[in-house]
Amino acid sequence: MEIVCAIIYQLTKNLSVEEIEKYGFDKYYVDHTLGLWPQSAGGAPWTSTYFQSKGDPITDLHEDMAAEQKARTTYDNILRLVKDSEVCDPIRFLREREIVHYQRFGESLRIVQDHLDHKNFYAYNPEFDKNSNCNCRK
Repeated sequence: MEIVCAIIYQLTKNLSVEEIEKYGFDKYYVDHTLGLWPQSAGGAPWTSTYFQSKGDPITDLHEDMAAEQKARTTYDNILRLVKDSEVCDPIRFLREREIVHYQRFGESLRIVQDHLDHKNFYAYNPEFDKNSNCNCRK
C-alpha cells in the first residue's frame, strides 16, 4: 500500500487546479486536497473490514490466497492502463510479490491439509469439534 500511495503522490503532487478538474480529481480534492486517502477506483474508502478471519486455518488460508489473487488482478489491470515505466516497474514488482505470496499460502494450505485425518474429505477443521457436547456428528 505504501508503494502505491507513493506512486499516486508522485503523480499528483504538482497538479494545477485546471489539471485537477480536467482529470476528474475535483471531488477528491475537495475532501482530501492531494493527501493520500486509500480508496477503490470506484471511490469506496479502504477499511479494515476488507480483512476476513475465521480462526480456521483452512478457511483463512483460502481467504489469504483469494486476497493475493485479487491484488494481482488489480495490478494486471493497472498495467493494462498505464504506460509510464516509472509507474509500471514498481507495479510489476508488487504483482510478482502477490504471486509469490499466493504460492506460499498455497504451500501452507497443502501442509495443513496433509495433516488432516485421512477420512476428512471435506477439509473442515476437526480440532474445533473434539470436545463438543453436540451429538450431531458420528
